[in-house]
Amino acid sequence: MLLGKRSLLCLLLSAFLFEAQAIAKEAEAHKQKPLIIAHRGASGYRPEHTLRAYELAIDLGADYIEPDLVSSKDGILIARHENEISGTTDVAEHPEFAARKTTKNIDGNKLTGWFTEDFSFAELKTLRAKERLPELRQRNTIYNGLYEIPSFQEIMDLVKRKNKEKQKRIGVYIEAKHPSYFRSLKLSPEKKIVEILEKNGYKNGEAPVFIQCFEVETLKQLHKSSSFKLIQLIEENSMPYDLVLAKDPRKVEDLLSPSGLSEIAKYAYGIGPSKNLILPRDKDANLLKATSLVSDAHKAGLAVHPWTFRNENSFLALDLRSSKKPEAAGEYGKALSEYKMFFALDVDGVFTENPDTAREALD
Repeated sequence: MLLGKRSLLCLLLSAFLFEAQAIAKEAEAHKQKPLIIAHRGASGYRPEHTLRAYELAIDLGADYIEPDLVSSKDGILIARHENEISGTTDVAEHPEFAARKTTKNIDGNKLTGWFTEDFSFAELKTLRAKERLPELRQRNTIYNGLYEIPSFQEIMDLVKRKNKEKQKRIGVYIEAKHPSYFRSLKLSPEKKIVEILEKNGYKNGEAPVFIQCFEVETLKQLHKSSSFKLIQLIEENSMPYDLVLAKDPRKVEDLLSPSGLSEIAKYAYGIGPSKNLILPRDKDANLLKATSLVSDAHKAGLAVHPWTFRNENSFLALDLRSSKKPEAAGEYGKALSEYKMFFALDVDGVFTENPDTAREALD
């Protein structure tokens, strides 16, 4: 009888220790340093979504690089922030493509320009990237015309090379852009993204991969068809476009409520909110009190990766600018202080266009 009691005590003690170790492991995992995610590459220093911007981001300490993916006419996934490319390429300087300038409705917005889905991949390869924000990043304009538009596979080839060079696994943080629109053209990106990832050896949820999207249904479909970590992007004052198409009556605050976050947790690993949803600003760009979004998301089991962190005064709250003069919009402000504010709020990662600044603030 005594032996039985001792055995039971040992079993209970073992169970207690196992649970304590599990809790400690979970707590330790939560203490891991926030991820440094290079937003479109090191786009504070080179034209965005170019192989050089991605490579520089890795060299500057990024944990992940972020390609936004759109499609060419022949179904090749390429890296551009938008499918309208007049602001990020020299397409307007190509007389052979002048007749392709057109006006389209993209996610409810009327846009005029040149669109990737009207070009073959071979034609897109004749274009060269240019700085998207020349009025703020005049130094970046010296690289205009140097870099091609990369395909998703070319980005994966770069990651392979840098993994070997750095002896570490660089993460890939993909955004599927305008999936409802591309689906209407029979150029749906979801299946192709998964195929290319698997082709390059990224086959399960443990791989250093995130797939993000604003549209809910795309993420739900990816949740059913893959095990990659998914991120629900959320913008202030703007609902996911597939919910707009479905005439969903909810608002952004409903998505961010405890019940809304619990719903997101059923299909996503985390959320990618605009940073103003965490540290809001008033109408004059002064910082206000932090919201409870980070802690609410963590309670729902969601990671939080806010966007977008940049060094220039123009993108900082008024409190953090080095100068309030309009002519100083492109000068650097107190970006390190902004990072520290968000790290103190326990975010799990940050999207940054200056990975070295983020790394400095973190380390």
